[in-house]
Amino acid sequence: MHDAPLIMTVVGGIVLAFIFAAIAHRLKLPILAGYLLAGVVAGPFTPGFVADGPLAHQLAELGVVLLMFGVGLHFSLKDLLSVKSIAIPGALVQMAVATALGMLLGWAIGWPLAQSFVFGLALSVASTVVLLRAMEEQRLMESERGRIAIGWLIVEDLAMVLALVLLPAIGASLIGGEGSALSFGAVLKTVSLTIGKVVLFVAVMLIVGKRVIPWVLKTVAHTGSRELFRLAVLAIALGVAFGATELFGVSFELGAFFAGMMMGESKLAHDAAEETLPLRDAFAVLFFVSIGMLFNYQVLLTEPLVVLAALFIIIVGKSLAALGIVLVSGRPLRTALTIATSLAQIGEFSFILIGVGVTQQLVSKEAQDVLLAAAIMSILLNPFLFKLLDRAKPWLDARDERAQAAADAMAADVAPAASDVIAWPLSTLHGHVVVAGYGRLGQLLGDKVRARGHALLVLEEREDRVEVLRQLGIDTIAGNASMDEVLASANLGQARALFVTLPKAFESGEVVHAARKLNPQLTIIARADSEECLQHLQQQGANVVLLGERELARVMMDRLAPVEPDASAMPMPAV
Repeated sequence: MHDAPLIMTVVGGIVLAFIFAAIAHRLKLPILAGYLLAGVVAGPFTPGFVADGPLAHQLAELGVVLLMFGVGLHFSLKDLLSVKSIAIPGALVQMAVATALGMLLGWAIGWPLAQSFVFGLALSVASTVVLLRAMEEQRLMESERGRIAIGWLIVEDLAMVLALVLLPAIGASLIGGEGSALSFGAVLKTVSLTIGKVVLFVAVMLIVGKRVIPWVLKTVAHTGSRELFRLAVLAIALGVAFGATELFGVSFELGAFFAGMMMGESKLAHDAAEETLPLRDAFAVLFFVSIGMLFNYQVLLTEPLVVLAALFIIIVGKSLAALGIVLVSGRPLRTALTIATSLAQIGEFSFILIGVGVTQQLVSKEAQDVLLAAAIMSILLNPFLFKLLDRAKPWLDARDERAQAAADAMAADVAPAASDVIAWPLSTLHGHVVVAGYGRLGQLLGDKVRARGHALLVLEEREDRVEVLRQLGIDTIAGNASMDEVLASANLGQARALFVTLPKAFESGEVVHAARKLNPQLTIIARADSEECLQHLQQQGANVVLLGERELARVMMDRLAPVEPDASAMPMPAV
């Protein structure tokens, strides 16, 4: 048989991941536990089948690239800038706290200063894959909490890009010794060059990529070839990621994220996301398998207290730092707890950084094993932390309601009219129909509403659509329909009905839930793309939820002409 390490690695990783994930599901454990255990079995520290480690890590890198590309598709530059006031200082302060705690641990056990510093820095950065997967499972990607977490992640990514460039340059200085001192000018030059490359990359993407990428996608879509469209999406995602690394020294992940953001400017962004989804999920599995392959279980026997101390820094130290930072910024406790829980783990950048440290002889192999063990345990514990957060939801809901009631009472004392305290003016329409989202479905509904003579009010976030609507003389509120201020300004108390046409289940659920609170008698009709989405929207209070395929089947059967019964084909009566 031919030697085929790539095939063996992919097949072995996928098959083992399926087997152990099924076992984990059966035991009601996180699926991630199965993936990681599959990696341990396929790794070099256990007998039997051993996959190719370097190949597995490269395949895992593809998974991270596709994942960040998918995030970029649904994340605009406006979203990124909207959370910069909390994401930038928050990420930097949290990284500083975690690094200091790691250095303190290293000092306590007698590690050299250089090793302690690199170890602490590796503890400070969260895993892209774990964080985003958690955000998706909790349906938080489109929420403010999700935007803050992603913005936080991008800042950490940029900081790690700088650290990976500087570490080899200042490695000798950290170790010490004659002639090892690095001048301030040399460090400043390295930092300036790195930041300059990042700024240049961002400028190229905003000036050129923002125009070229949507144009390429639109041109390929006009060919009518689905295969060519799928290939174009992958070529753009991987090509920009690779080019960002080779030409600008930016990480694969950051390059893919910006490629996704620029492609998100196209109306075909939703189709692009669907085309990359299967590959993204498959390679994400290989990412967790590759982490498991690195795990040397012997470290749990030789250095159990050090592993637990490192885990404590990841789970408790980082989380408390993030919690305090978000609360100080004035965000709600729910947001602070979500961010803290999301960051209570470490992953791919930690492994890359500690690997560079080992290569530069700054970090020992034992310290690397400690970090890997703590990382895997943090990844395993993260889903349980989110379950604890879910259990706290009733308490948080009650707390929010009390806070809102107090705020309403205070606002009533200070301002006589509600219209004085909201950012959007209150609509003066009565008996109107509100359409949340003005995509293809929203436009069709809007045309029919106007054709029947009903007053129409549209809630739309995209600026280009808002401009067109206002040119047509249609009453429009510019903003995300899931925001309380936008819904409050729609005068739902006097509305005839609300159509929710947004494509994302979580965002639609937020709109339905908030609208039902504002007007318990309002007729709410929403769209759904799956049975789970349908059930979710019904639970949030929608009167009618329509599932696309089901309604198509009903209409198609209604269009089928009735057939006269054939007497010869009639069943014989029972005797």
